[in-house]
Amino acid sequence: MMQNYAAMKLEFPKLSLPEVLLISSYPPRECGIATYSQDLVKALQEGFHQSFHIKVCALESNSEQHEYGRDVDYLLNTDHREDFDSLIVRINESEKIQLVLIQHEFGFFNGKDALFLDFLQRLVKPTLLVFHTVLPLPDLFRKEALVKMTDAVQGILVMTNNSAQILIQDYGIEQDKITVIKHGTHLVPHVSKTTLKFKYGYLGKTILSTFGLLGPGKSIETTLDALPAIVKNNPETIFLIIGKTHPSVVKMEGEKYRQMLVQKVSDLFLQNHVVFINRFMPLDELLEYLQLTDIYLFTSNDPNQAVSGTFSYAISCGCPIVSTNIPHAKEVLQQNAGIIIDFGNSNQLAQAVNMLMQDENKRNNISNNAIHLMASSAWQNSAIAHAQLFRNYFSNQAPLFYNMPSVNLDHIWKMTTDFGILQFSNINQPDFSSGYTLDDNARALVALCQLFELHQDRKLLPLIIRYFGFIEFCLQSPGNFLNYVDKNGSFTKQNHETNLEDSNGRAIWAIGYLLSLSQQLPLELVGAANLLFEKAIVPLPQIHSTRAMAFAIKGLYYSNTQQKSDLQIILIKELANRLVQMYRHESSLEWKWFESYLTSANSILPESLLCAWMATG
Repeated sequence: MMQNYAAMKLEFPKLSLPEVLLISSYPPRECGIATYSQDLVKALQEGFHQSFHIKVCALESNSEQHEYGRDVDYLLNTDHREDFDSLIVRINESEKIQLVLIQHEFGFFNGKDALFLDFLQRLVKPTLLVFHTVLPLPDLFRKEALVKMTDAVQGILVMTNNSAQILIQDYGIEQDKITVIKHGTHLVPHVSKTTLKFKYGYLGKTILSTFGLLGPGKSIETTLDALPAIVKNNPETIFLIIGKTHPSVVKMEGEKYRQMLVQKVSDLFLQNHVVFINRFMPLDELLEYLQLTDIYLFTSNDPNQAVSGTFSYAISCGCPIVSTNIPHAKEVLQQNAGIIIDFGNSNQLAQAVNMLMQDENKRNNISNNAIHLMASSAWQNSAIAHAQLFRNYFSNQAPLFYNMPSVNLDHIWKMTTDFGILQFSNINQPDFSSGYTLDDNARALVALCQLFELHQDRKLLPLIIRYFGFIEFCLQSPGNFLNYVDKNGSFTKQNHETNLEDSNGRAIWAIGYLLSLSQQLPLELVGAANLLFEKAIVPLPQIHSTRAMAFAIKGLYYSNTQQKSDLQIILIKELANRLVQMYRHESSLEWKWFESYLTSANSILPESLLCAWMATG
């Protein structure tokens, strides 16, 4: 690394930042899109507050009004024409608002379609419309209404590829106008199910769950009808139904649907196996309930449900999912990330749950696959995708400044034993059976030394000393290192079956980097590192691996920045000349590289030559 860019202080230009106005339902209103919008706003503010400001306009109606916090700047009552007129004037006359982002659900503007269309057509600011529902095979009236909306805006966002294809094929929308950004999910610091089941009083139980605002569309009865067959095979099963009844359902029919479910539980003698948690659960608590869940059940009976926030949150928590065949589920679960059943089919649901409960390996595989699939849709990544899109509509198209999060070492500490850093983890849980490698401890030593260089935090020293100690342990008498160590601290036979030159070179880089901080680290540690380095560089003239030579050059360069050594300069020149010879041998007009192939850690090769140049002048 030629320069430590993390240490540089970024000076942001003192410009008036553009504003993006988000129009959506918003908490304390209780609905999925309100929660979605709040999560999106939080992610955008955390990631890009140096680039633009987010302003919020909360959607209301005569029957849906709330007291909002300071994070809401505007209100739009969709039952009042004058509210539309007033908001249009404020947006169009604002010098700061450069983009309008509207979260669209048909229920928001039910009976007010003409007012909403007029609003879109009168906006002079660039506008993006986010469709949370996209209905296939529309009749002529619905198609014309949606096309008029899309004609009035500059861009359309959807959350699944299926929704994009429906807009293209069924509505004739141009593909270039559509952007797909997946529904955001939370990066969850996973806690063991046993710990959470103990916390919430479900230790020893098999937990099935579903959550969300309750209503007939959830089809919870599909699960209740399947439960007798599930309980027969798994007597300790508990089904958690988490969430209040949807406010709009309460207004239409009161608690009729919930009462029907309670009666069905009684009729099926399931009182000891079903728990209703009738409240809107805070996010942190909800994520813990999802993590303690053994199987999550998504039984929506709407085949046209384009996307589901509850489904996304469950996936991000690593829940194995049994889901009905909504488009969102088909798109996400196709890569062995869950099981899809037919709508309303309780027999299929029971069979799927019983099969999963009998096969722990399959449950774990599904869970891991789901977590890996959803990592790209983390709210932080969703914010980046939105910000990159927003920039296209800002008047100056200034560069985006991403606010780097604080370094979090929780996982590093968890993965580090008294001996060194472990080789692998299962998601965020250490896999002690994987043992240790010189490679990983060398990487860890470099990373922690770089962090110490930035912050001079002496709390990092125990980690630095531990990783150095592991490297010291791996050194053998001729000056060569072994790489593979089992969980008991014994070298494995793999050391005699694998070329270890790269790991040896990486160890030299790590020790050299430590020595470059000689003025900052404890004298005893620096002294031990000097002795180890002198032994480790003895075999360097005999190495032939391209990357091993490159790593070694870096280590020699860093060491030499603190203590000049003629021997080290000679070694740097010798290894660098070899790399140049390899480049000349392999390169051609069509192929400019040191080897006839590309593999891992490619950048280290030219970087090492830059280090050699800096060391030798």
